[in-house]
Amino acid sequence: MTPKKRTVIVATICILIGLIIGLGISSNFNIHSKAYTEEPQISKEAIDILSKTGQAMAEVAAAVRPAVVNISSTRTIKTPEAMSPFFNDPFFRRFFGDEFGFHERQREHKQASLGSGVIVDKDGYILTNSHVVKDADEIKVKLSDKREFKGKIIGVDLKTDIAVIKIGSDHLPVLRLGDSDKLRIGETVIAIGNPFGLNQTVTSGIVSATGRANVGIADYEDFIQTDAAINPGNSGGALVNVKGELIGINTAIFSTSGGYQGIGFAIPSNMAKVVMESLVKKGKVVRGWLGVSIQPITPDLAKQFGLKNEKGVLIGDVVEAGPAEKAGLQRGDVIVEFAGKEVDDPSNLRNMVASIPPDTEVTVKILHDGKQKTVKVVIAELPADRQKMSGTGVFENIMKGVHVQDISPELRENLNIPKRIGGVVITDIEDESPAEGILAANDIILEINRTKIANSKDYETVLSKVKQDQSVLLLIYRNGSTIYLTLSPR
Repeated sequence: MTPKKRTVIVATICILIGLIIGLGISSNFNIHSKAYTEEPQISKEAIDILSKTGQAMAEVAAAVRPAVVNISSTRTIKTPEAMSPFFNDPFFRRFFGDEFGFHERQREHKQASLGSGVIVDKDGYILTNSHVVKDADEIKVKLSDKREFKGKIIGVDLKTDIAVIKIGSDHLPVLRLGDSDKLRIGETVIAIGNPFGLNQTVTSGIVSATGRANVGIADYEDFIQTDAAINPGNSGGALVNVKGELIGINTAIFSTSGGYQGIGFAIPSNMAKVVMESLVKKGKVVRGWLGVSIQPITPDLAKQFGLKNEKGVLIGDVVEAGPAEKAGLQRGDVIVEFAGKEVDDPSNLRNMVASIPPDTEVTVKILHDGKQKTVKVVIAELPADRQKMSGTGVFENIMKGVHVQDISPELRENLNIPKRIGGVVITDIEDESPAEGILAANDIILEINRTKIANSKDYETVLSKVKQDQSVLLLIYRNGSTIYLTLSPR
């Protein structure tokens, strides 16, 4: 083979190899190009489902928004003003005495707050939280159509954090009250309010839990827990179901940052309805009374009393001549059902009894010496001298306006309270309370005047002996350590 022919063959082979490689690259490029240029496919079924869900949520929101209002209130706050900031230091007062505070004078200033409310009657009655309007000098109500009205307080119930106000208008948009007892965990709900003053904000979520008690927000607690975003300003707003019915009044959030963290609480509509009707008709809340002291059933108690399970509540004491004693209930009986509803825990029973109108006869199922019995009890009105419960702050002494409650397992966990710490936890301090600025919410009172405080009963017993002009020495657990504080009349 001549060199010329060899060269031609080699050249031809190179050309063929190049063509093959080129075709491969081109083919590969075309494949990837096709993959990148193809649009992602969304099935018609998926689009239809999401479109219908979105449309349904929008329709519910549009139907209920007009009945949710913005509430702005102002109140006058009086605070002591000293010649020196040292005079307000509790430690300074303790060591140098209160006579150094004679230079104090009262300074007044206006405090504004924002919240929400729900129109529930065409005559202008609005449900909201008591902490939104309590002690307000002026209340302004702004509707979704921008109309503004002056609000009048009809009644306030601090024990449930419910208030009723009224505006002078009729033919208003109204939100129907739903049956909160029928709520199921996992059910879709929508929250509407004015967080941070942003009017008519709508958020959605599910019912995370029902019957939440021992949260430390109010005396009577039966909260709906939801993960629908609730923030400051949502208080008093609406929690509605998919039918557009009001099933809760948004009240509070559990948060370590002050903002939304997925846990919000709403007062059930059934509880709000009972409180509202009583405030409107009688100007106060009339609560039912059974006349017993009750406690939860622990595994040890169940074993000692020969119970098969831990359902119901144990009667620890019976009030003499009270409704329970008249019906034959005794210490050691276990209440398992009240008015046709199962009893889960003391808070559950307490709420059920409170909602029963006085002079109503109800059926109560009990376990007496291990045997089931059914008795009839005529519910009485809660006596005025027994309305002083943990958290009322009714003492006419230096601790006036301080609200406390027993430390529940939930509070112990939420506030990271060590097991060695007992006492009562401060849930709120009213404005102008002598303890304002010295004590704080979440402080735990361990001792009063060197007397150990194990529970709210001890707290009430000790404070009932403190006179109006007397000082008290407190041992407080705060921020991981204990400190002594003195409170003295000014």
